[in-house]
Amino acid sequence: MIKYSLKCQKCSIEFESWFISSKEFERLKKLKFLNCEKCGSLNVEKSLMSPNLAKTKKNSINNSNLKFKEVKKKLKDYQKFVKENFEFVGDNFTYEARSIHYNKKKKKKGIYGSATLKDIGELKEEGIQTEIMPWIEEKEN
Repeated sequence: MIKYSLKCQKCSIEFESWFISSKEFERLKKLKFLNCEKCGSLNVEKSLMSPNLAKTKKNSINNSNLKFKEVKKKLKDYQKFVKENFEFVGDNFTYEARSIHYNKKKKKKGIYGSATLKDIGELKEEGIQTEIMPWIEEKEN
C-alpha cells in the first residue's frame, strides 16, 4: 500500500488517499475514478510528499547498530577479563573441570575453553559449575 497526498487542480483542496501501487493510482485516474472530495472535479493530481518511513527505518537501523556495537564491546571486555584471569585449556575443558572438582589436592583455579552443550549439561548434573559465554574471534569485523 502507498499513501499519496492529492491536490484538486480546480479548488486547490489537498487530501490523502491509499492505493495498492503507483500503477493502480494511474489506472484509476485513467478510468476517471479519482475525483475531488469537495468539488467532484476529475482534475486530481499527486502533490509533493516527503516520505517519513525511510527516515524511521534508518533511525531504527542506526539504533540497532549502536546496540550491537555496545553489546559487542561489553563482550570483548568480558573476554579480556577472562583471558587475563583464567587459564585457557582449549578442548580439554571438560577433563580439566572434572579434574579440579574431584581432585581435592589440585589447586582450584579458573579455567576457560571449549565444550559441547552435552558436556556442559553433564558437568552441571555432576554439580560442577560452568557458564557459557559467546566468544568473539579477534579476526571478526
